[in-house]
Parts: sequence; C-alpha cells; structure tokens
Amino acid sequence: MKNRIASLLFLSALTLTVSCKNDKATEAETTEAGKVKEVSGEATQYNVDAKASKIEWTGSKPTGKHTGTITLADGAIFVKDSVLDSGKFNIDMNTIAVTDLKAGDGKEDLEAHLKGTAADAKEADMDHFFNVKKFPTASFEITSAKTENGKTTVEGNLTMKGITKNVKFPAKVTVNGDVVTLESDTFSINRTLWNVNYASKSVFDNLGDKFVNDDIELKVSVTAKK
Repeated sequence: MKNRIASLLFLSALTLTVSCKNDKATEAETTEAGKVKEVSGEATQYNVDAKASKIEWTGSKPTGKHTGTITLADGAIFVKDSVLDSGKFNIDMNTIAVTDLKAGDGKEDLEAHLKGTAADAKEADMDHFFNVKKFPTASFEITSAKTENGKTTVEGNLTMKGITKNVKFPAKVTVNGDVVTLESDTFSINRTLWNVNYASKSVFDNLGDKFVNDDIELKVSVTAKK
C-alpha cells in the first residue's frame, strides 16, 4: 500500500511538472537585425486597425506577476496568394497599460514606473524602463514569413529604445475578404537585450529575491483591413 501511494504521488508530481513546462511560453529566437523583406509587387495592402489590435504582456517576479497591454499606433500587412508576405507595425509605447490592478490600487503607479514617467523618476531610472519620453514608439518590421500547414513563422526586426534585434515566433494568419488577422502564439523575449534592465539578476548583483525575471511574455493580435 505504501509503495502504491508513493507511486501515485510520484506520478502526480511528474504530471504537474510536465504541465508547468508545457504552459511556459516559447522563447523567441533572437538574433541580430536582419534585412527587411521587400513588399512583393503583387501583394495586397491591409492597413492596421489600431483599435482592434494589441500586444498582451506578462512580467513576473518571485512574488507574483503583472499583466497588461500595449496598443499599436499604425502599420500595414501585405498579403500575396492568401499568405503573409511582409509588413510593419508601429507601437505606441505611451499606451502601456496594466490590466491586473484596479485604478487607485497601484495601477497608475506601476504604469508610470514602466513608462519611466513617475514624478520622482531620475534619468537613470527612466533608462532602466521604457523611457517613453525619449522613445515614444517601438516598431516591428517583417524580415521573413514562411507558412506551412496553416501556421506562419514570422521573423522581424523589433526596435525598442533605439535598439533593433530580430525575433522569430509562430502565428496564425487568416485572410477573410477585406480583413486579415494575425494571432501569435504566446512567446517570450529577454528585455535586457533592449536595455530594459530594472532589477535584472543578469545585470545587477546582490538582488536576492527582489529581482524581476528577464523574460517578458508577449502575445500579438493584429487586425488589418483594406
């Protein structure tokens, strides 16, 4: 009986471990900036609907996590033969929003913290975050799009804080008449590659458990129309 109980506990722990690993966002392959993909002459342009598009983010630390959104400013998707050909999106960094906190319960403070716009923020503090006064926009420009079996592997140059890195992630692209949608899988990027260094163990020593994980989880949802 004891052996049976021990086996059941082991199997339960193993199942939980596998489930946790499977729930973890895929880390985006990040390389140096690549050559931007030129728009094909036969591709059709769809303009980004900023109100219907967003980037969802999750940041975590030992004591918990925060979630939020960022809004696109504008952009365009180009489609050829019903598959993604190329495109570029501009991101309004002033729209960084926290969604897991209520107004008056730390939401505004954390948003100002992330933007680097807190009233008492010093220039050094701003540089550890997104410093939206100096860098009000970010951008993503496609360098490659390969579609197989209904899934598109998107590669593109992500520029934040004046730094450009190429990232790769899977997405589902759907063309329905005059509307195109792009829904990425949840993936993660290492924020320190763009000098977002606040409380990073890979940048600062002696943080103990007061660190924030380097990886930020992202999910991109874009709607574009003719």
